[in-house]
Amino acid sequence: MKKVRVEDAVGMTLCHDLTAMYPGFKGALFKRGHVIEEKDIPVLLDIGKRTIYAGEPDEGMIHEEDCALRLADMAGIKGAHYEGPSEGKMMLIADRQGMFRVNTELLSHINSIGDITISTLPDHFRVEEGARLASMRIVPLFTDERNILKAEDLCRNSWLFELLPYKPLKAGMIITGSEVYNGRIKDRFEPVIRKKLSYYPGEISGVKICDDDMEMMIGAANELLKAGSDFLIFTGGMSVDPDDLTPGAIKRLGADIISYGLPAQPGNMTLLAYLKDIPVLGVPGAAISMPTTMLDVLLPQIYTGSRFTKQDIIRLGEGGLCQMCKDCHYPNCTFGRY
Repeated sequence: MKKVRVEDAVGMTLCHDLTAMYPGFKGALFKRGHVIEEKDIPVLLDIGKRTIYAGEPDEGMIHEEDCALRLADMAGIKGAHYEGPSEGKMMLIADRQGMFRVNTELLSHINSIGDITISTLPDHFRVEEGARLASMRIVPLFTDERNILKAEDLCRNSWLFELLPYKPLKAGMIITGSEVYNGRIKDRFEPVIRKKLSYYPGEISGVKICDDDMEMMIGAANELLKAGSDFLIFTGGMSVDPDDLTPGAIKRLGADIISYGLPAQPGNMTLLAYLKDIPVLGVPGAAISMPTTMLDVLLPQIYTGSRFTKQDIIRLGEGGLCQMCKDCHYPNCTFGRY
């Protein structure tokens, strides 16, 4: 491979994409394999290219596009596809909604090898069809093949990316509070919860309104379980006031409480538990007044069938402080990253 003045490159073949940037455009102006013509010379000079590379790489060295293809091949993923190579990189694109998972420890090892750069969305990110999930390329035009072999070896027995699909769930709601049960005020939880759950596949299996009575709450939950609910949401009664009995009812139901209280705002008083394999959430009043709370962070994981651990809950602290933006644009923000 050699560096050649563009004026002397007519008839030679480009061995890499040449990128141009104009207002409203950034992309490959000339693609790898393009044969330089006389008319290309002023165009190349206009984008600041006085020389180009032509020829073949030295033995043991691999071109950026070939590296990108191999990096994409080592990180196969269901529910998404790779596009490229373009400008030396491969781009991973989502084919469906879901929760994007990144093996962060493995990603760090690969990015530590040298020359290789893989950038991604955060782990546990909620994505839509068409979302860009990851980009992979090498920084120089060529790299030693041993770098790619190291990355491939690291991925041989482990996953790097996953896009977990949402599973249809039958969700049962238990709305608590004497003021609602006795008709003193209109319940505001149900429409909020219905709207949030409508994003995911499945159905509402039933809604029960209960007085501040632990036995009534437990009875309502058991009725919903008998009706086929595989996900329970308790609303209200989640503070530390003496009349707030919801956490006790969830415990009496037989659920294993992973955490009552999360290191996050808003939604600090959220409760997460499991009744065998059935997720149980206790949702505080913040879900009514705030557009985004910890409920929104927990739902994708629940609907993918993933199970939280206590350590997962602890990690919610970093990224658990909502910035209360005037216009909420969750999940494209820092809230709920862990």
